[in-house]
Amino acid sequence: MDRKPTHPGNVFLEDVMKPLNITVTGAANMLGISRKTLSEFVNEKASLSPEMAMRISKATNTSVESWINMQL
Repeated sequence: MDRKPTHPGNVFLEDVMKPLNITVTGAANMLGISRKTLSEFVNEKASLSPEMAMRISKATNTSVESWINMQL
């Protein structure tokens, strides 16, 4: 049974934002991006850019590669 890979935006939403009770607006401010950009990412309407991967990795103390690999 093949399943569609989980989008990195969904991972960020479910594993980072929800447990920490952070809103899209709050997370966007912390990442230094627009609310619209983050909203499109977590709602799986935009892919993960290398710049976004760097911002998320710094904010979550994870590796850039782990986020890039999710996108692949």
